[in-house]
Amino acid sequence: MDADLVVVGGGLSGLVVATEVAQRGKRVLLLEQEPYLGGQAFWSFGGLFLVDSPEQRRLGVRDSVELAFQDWMGAAGYDREEDYWGRRFAEAYLEFAAGEKRAWLASLGVRFFPVVGWAERGGGLATGHGNSVPRFHIVWGTGPGLLAPFLRKVEALKAEGTLRVLLRHRVEEVLVEGEKAVGVAGVVLEEDPKPRGAPTGRKAVGGFRFLAQAVVLATGGIGANLDLVRRFWPARMGRPPEKMLSGVPDHVDGSGLFLAERAGARLVNLDRMWHYPEGVENHTPIWTGHGIRILPGPSPLWVDVTGKRLPPPLFPGFDALESLRYLRNTGFDWSWFILDLPTLKREFALSGSEQNPDLTGKSWLGVVSNRLLGSAAPVRAFLERGKDFLVAQDLSELMRKMEALAPGVLDPGRLEREVRARDRELLNPFAKDGQVLMVHAFRRYVGDRLFRVAKPHPFLAGKGPLVAVRLWTLTRKTLGGIQTDLKGRALRPSGEPLPGLFAVGEAAGFGGGAFHGYKALEGTFLGGCLFSGLQAAKGVLEGLE
Repeated sequence: MDADLVVVGGGLSGLVVATEVAQRGKRVLLLEQEPYLGGQAFWSFGGLFLVDSPEQRRLGVRDSVELAFQDWMGAAGYDREEDYWGRRFAEAYLEFAAGEKRAWLASLGVRFFPVVGWAERGGGLATGHGNSVPRFHIVWGTGPGLLAPFLRKVEALKAEGTLRVLLRHRVEEVLVEGEKAVGVAGVVLEEDPKPRGAPTGRKAVGGFRFLAQAVVLATGGIGANLDLVRRFWPARMGRPPEKMLSGVPDHVDGSGLFLAERAGARLVNLDRMWHYPEGVENHTPIWTGHGIRILPGPSPLWVDVTGKRLPPPLFPGFDALESLRYLRNTGFDWSWFILDLPTLKREFALSGSEQNPDLTGKSWLGVVSNRLLGSAAPVRAFLERGKDFLVAQDLSELMRKMEALAPGVLDPGRLEREVRARDRELLNPFAKDGQVLMVHAFRRYVGDRLFRVAKPHPFLAGKGPLVAVRLWTLTRKTLGGIQTDLKGRALRPSGEPLPGLFAVGEAAGFGGGAFHGYKALEGTFLGGCLFSGLQAAKGVLEGLE
């Protein structure tokens, strides 16, 4: 026996389960196909879903498990037999998010930015999709800051001899004997010194076969495999785009899911995906088709390719998947944000650790400079170099630039009517426009007023140049995956556990095989990795001899 436990995948969920088991004296082998640990969490903005936190209370936000449960169920829309374990996982996760989660992370040295973000503001009904209150807690240090304590644990456990890490080891088979997972086999890939995130070589220079009492798959989803994204694209979302941007590195190819299926595990809900309609092409791409998500405030005017405004409540930052569904039925692959430069400077942020150097680098001076006094350097870089960003002194010039990118599609008269109608709604404090009303309402929250929502004003008032941003579909998360029970045990199609095999993180639909259901409330992907890793660690330890 080479180890008590083999963990396949060195992202956040794999690191959690590997360190939790190894620190209890068990022999753990962690295999990762890339030259580094950290997975997608390294690139993340570091947002975590917490309920009734000190940060919320300090900002006057009153939250509760009951309210969070109402919001989660309104988003999830569970309606399938295979949702049983996903729902059970979600119920347990909500208790975790309102209970020990923050204290556990604090004990590891994780700290949070004091202003809580308000993501996925919802569809307008109390029982529908969306967060009723701000819950998006940004880790001080973003994704790398969240990974840091687990990477420190890895080094300590390696020194103690309970954890062994092998990079450039690609698992291609889960070994099964007597209907029990007993190890893994695969190939050793040649060394490749490319920067983190860049596509690495797949030339094999050797093979391996490791035996263990248990195997945990922490292999991620399908976000970079656009063929699989299109294969499982749900009919309810319209036709898949011909052009999509990738929000994850090339190695996020879905191969781990099919390792589990070949071993006898059940895959569920692969048609549930979390992609964004607000992607822009990275001016300095790292991986193939590299896109960046705009994290918009609520003020930009969102229009389709013809200049027609999206219907309420499909405003920026309200309901990502419903906005995507609507746009997929327009017959075109892109849409537009229309705004002015002062609004962009206040309201635009970019997703990802590398796009937020002030938060990632833990610089308070940078935060003040970038988020209170002007736009951050990465946003300015996209304004200057991003092919999807257009800047003009007036609306006529802006529309000419938009038309030049796609001749014969835009209806300039329609777009001008939409912009002027929106501006008229801002001539006094009263309005019937739902987006204008929402902007006024959100500024009552101090976090939005200080950092996120510009003071409402007409875009054509001459306060600054006008901006149009072309938006594409950006792939990100697989909400379905390997079905597991609450102990992280992979389940067979019969519903019985497959002895010795566990799954965590995105490979398990973040727990249970889609604990989000159809939609996410944001901040729940990293949280799902943490929680599913902890749950699987308990399950593994129970089963080890």
